[in-house]
Amino acid sequence: MRILVTGATGNVGRMVVDELLARGATDVRALTVDPSRAALPPSVEVARGFVGRPSSMPAALAGVDRLYLAPHPATAPEVCRMAAEAGVRLIVDMAGPKGEHWQAVEDAVEACGVPWVHLEPGEFTANAEIWAPQIRAGDVVQDAWGAAANAPVAQEDIAAVAAHVLLADGFEGSSLELTGPASLTRREKVAAIGRALGRDLTYVELRGEEARSLFRSIMGPHGDWYLDGLAQLASRPQPAVSTVFDLLGRPALGYEEWARRHADLFR
Repeated sequence: MRILVTGATGNVGRMVVDELLARGATDVRALTVDPSRAALPPSVEVARGFVGRPSSMPAALAGVDRLYLAPHPATAPEVCRMAAEAGVRLIVDMAGPKGEHWQAVEDAVEACGVPWVHLEPGEFTANAEIWAPQIRAGDVVQDAWGAAANAPVAQEDIAAVAAHVLLADGFEGSSLELTGPASLTRREKVAAIGRALGRDLTYVELRGEEARSLFRSIMGPHGDWYLDGLAQLASRPQPAVSTVFDLLGRPALGYEEWARRHADLFR
């Protein structure tokens, strides 16, 4: 069974390759824009290409049985059509919560007629890196909507679930919501990072134009969009779900443990 991993040097795709190999997969093809810099294991077949450039996909899809589809809404319909024509028998896509920006990926996958599994992670735990410059500079973290609560999921867990369903049967037609093990407020997240680092961090909540100015400086035009999302999470917190545990038989990676493993981001 040949498995193609697109976005294979991206944050999640690279981990999917490693998870597949760790689970015994022997025919993995990795799609990357620069094979010479990919540093992929020698047992992996490397293909040059990018899902955002459909003209590069036919050779990569040749002989593929199962596909991990990295999210690229603009070209997803064309790439999925190519996958169907190439004889792909399962597409596992990474999208996001239903009805949001990534819905176009799920729609394209379902429209092409190939059996599918949707992975629907919410916020990544790695988004904690937004605070890294402040934490490296001192013990005060300025932020907004401190009561906004969700259950971020580690990219490591997304990759592990992706590999699991790529190698298994019986998940076709499933939409798998993926979260971390607990819903935390932004204040609680900063405190968890502090504990992981052995430091006491002070959370300072900004409001109004001060908050918008901060997030625009960090995220540019996406700052207002992100703040609006935080406002929604303050009134409607995202609960944690047990999908990672149910599928993998182990808890999802907790926030504080993730911060310990990635402490160098904050030092």
